[in-house]
Amino acid sequence: ALFLQLLPLFQLVNCQHCTSAAKWSHNEKSDVFADLSVEELLQVRDYMVKIPEMNITFQPLTPPSVDYLYLIELSLPKKGDVMHYLDSRKSKPAREATAVVFHGSKNIVKEYVVGPLPNPTYHRDVTFERYKMEIPLTARPPHYGEHVLRAIFIQHALKPISALLNESFGIDAAADPVFHDASPRGVKSGDRQTWLSFCRNVEGFFIHPVGFEILLNHKSTNFLSWRVVKVLYNGQYFDSISELKQQYEASAVKKIVYKPIPNYASLRPKQKPTGIAPQQFHVQGKRFSIQNNHIVYLDWSFAFGMSPLRGMRVFDVRFKGERIIYELSVQEAMSVYGSVTPHTMITKFLDGSFGIGKCAYELVRGVDCPYSATYIDTYHFLDTGVPRQLKNSICVFEHDVALPLRRHFSEIIYNSYGGLANSVLVFRTITAIGNYDYVWDFIFYQSGSVEAKVRATGYIASSFTLNNSYTYGHQVAENVTGNIHTHFVNFKVDLDVLGVKNVFQVKDMEFVNVSLPWNPEHYTMIPRLVESEFQTEQEAALHHDSKTPRYLHIASNQKNHWGHQRSYRLQVFSFPGDHLPENQAEERAMSWARYKLAITKHKDLEQSCGSLYNQNEMWAPAVDFSKFIADNERIVNEDLVAWVTAGFLHIPHAEDIPNTVTVGNGGGVLLRPHNYFDEDPSIHSVDGVYFAPGSEDSCEYNKMACLVKETCSPVLEPFSYNGFLGG
Repeated sequence: ALFLQLLPLFQLVNCQHCTSAAKWSHNEKSDVFADLSVEELLQVRDYMVKIPEMNITFQPLTPPSVDYLYLIELSLPKKGDVMHYLDSRKSKPAREATAVVFHGSKNIVKEYVVGPLPNPTYHRDVTFERYKMEIPLTARPPHYGEHVLRAIFIQHALKPISALLNESFGIDAAADPVFHDASPRGVKSGDRQTWLSFCRNVEGFFIHPVGFEILLNHKSTNFLSWRVVKVLYNGQYFDSISELKQQYEASAVKKIVYKPIPNYASLRPKQKPTGIAPQQFHVQGKRFSIQNNHIVYLDWSFAFGMSPLRGMRVFDVRFKGERIIYELSVQEAMSVYGSVTPHTMITKFLDGSFGIGKCAYELVRGVDCPYSATYIDTYHFLDTGVPRQLKNSICVFEHDVALPLRRHFSEIIYNSYGGLANSVLVFRTITAIGNYDYVWDFIFYQSGSVEAKVRATGYIASSFTLNNSYTYGHQVAENVTGNIHTHFVNFKVDLDVLGVKNVFQVKDMEFVNVSLPWNPEHYTMIPRLVESEFQTEQEAALHHDSKTPRYLHIASNQKNHWGHQRSYRLQVFSFPGDHLPENQAEERAMSWARYKLAITKHKDLEQSCGSLYNQNEMWAPAVDFSKFIADNERIVNEDLVAWVTAGFLHIPHAEDIPNTVTVGNGGGVLLRPHNYFDEDPSIHSVDGVYFAPGSEDSCEYNKMACLVKETCSPVLEPFSYNGFLGG
């Protein structure tokens, strides 16, 4: 009897692992969007260092005074050239790279286009073409060599106050003190002064501030000229380390006394795991296919890539063979903080300058993504000298969201049930940029919708609690204030709705008072559809603080069977705080965040809403997004790009310890067909379920009835993780 009870389980476990019988049709032309290969990165590097009139090094451990090859990445071809290549027999655009060189010897930064790949023979300076300005060296992000010199400088600078640091904070000045730095690095154009906030040397040090900060002037390319120009100790400012030392030894300051405390920031579980959470697996094999940089899933297909600066992106997104989106990409992530302490008071992070894609480290199987997901490696050349592999930094998986996409049970007149499980394809990466981790998802639905979303986790930035700290946040641990801050992210959505001749439509409702036709003396208020079409970029730049129409559409001039313009709706999910006032000098570097949505005419030179240089030169940014709109071009029957900003206000609270959860902390945009089809396209899904009385057990339109017979056991790969190896 026991054997008979266990027989179904025995058959499941021993069933041969199923593989998909689907036939995939990949587009080999998608390689026009492919990230640079290791071989191409090396070819460009070797070409650049051999240019006779330049003296370029690619070694990261180099001082700021030399000419340093900081970045190599794909230079995207012009959209028109790509479209001709994809849609006709036109020749493939030349494959080129962008090389960024910090010319320390000349105090400028240059960008060069290098090509053709894989064997480059030419380069050209495109800095002014792209930015209409020269890029000063002070606008560059710090590179590895500068970080190393800074650590050496700090050890030397803090040596005179070793006793103070040990007595007050338990910090060993001779053993690489732990700190995190503020951005931007100054208060005006040309500055390069950075506030450093020192922390306890423990896991999650971001929420262990000790009340000691210094302002380092490191503008000179000669690190021997660097100086500490301000010091903060327990809320009191000093003009130098020596002044602090003198006042401390004279007992003229309110001293902080070091006290060991348990590490409340550790992510080690408080109790050992007792089991495994429910897992998903593919009953009949995976229903998507990945070939090179191209993915096919049911009716969807798209090319993908990972920009080391901007993060993940997809191109040539097609549904049922028809292009819906030319480009969907992450553009920028920004946070503005409030505090009484200088490090956090000045902080306005623009993550694109740190490298969003560069920080897409290895994903943990079964936690960051489903255990059975397909994992993809990426490579980058950003402050590395050699291509760096980020193993398993993208995951792709089909996911049952455990909610029907649509369904109906009928008991009135006609008895039936019809429904469709909401199975989607998820394309995901997670970036850990300093203290914050962002989970980025592009989600493809069987209804023809695409969603771009982000959720935040990681550690909050914090400051040492002073008398008036609670004006800027809540206390979350002993002497620790979780500082109020905003999160804004920007997505680029280059929708091509039945071609590149599109318009921007808005729809909403209003109540009107109408007389009842059968009873004219009586009136009733009923909602009426209100539609309009915006004509110019400035009209279509929708500020966060203004009333926004509820329906926002990129529409074609073609009509569906019912006579309505075929369009895609942009549905923005956002819970943002206030944007930095526009009269602030730094705002120009993040002017994209003024808008919930902005529609611009496509231009190849308006590739991104930000730049590598905006973080450290906010007052004269290389890219000021508001200029995309200032020329106020017409957007009627044009190739349109939607720039979508979403985000949330974060007022940290006790539950952000040890770190922030993803629940409720995020935003995004959903791209939904709106009269694009004549009916919901998911009615053609092979996953549909339908039955009427008497056919409940039939497998004809209900594969669930046959699930026990057709299920095969998953074959799982052994758990592994290589993220600590450095790549």
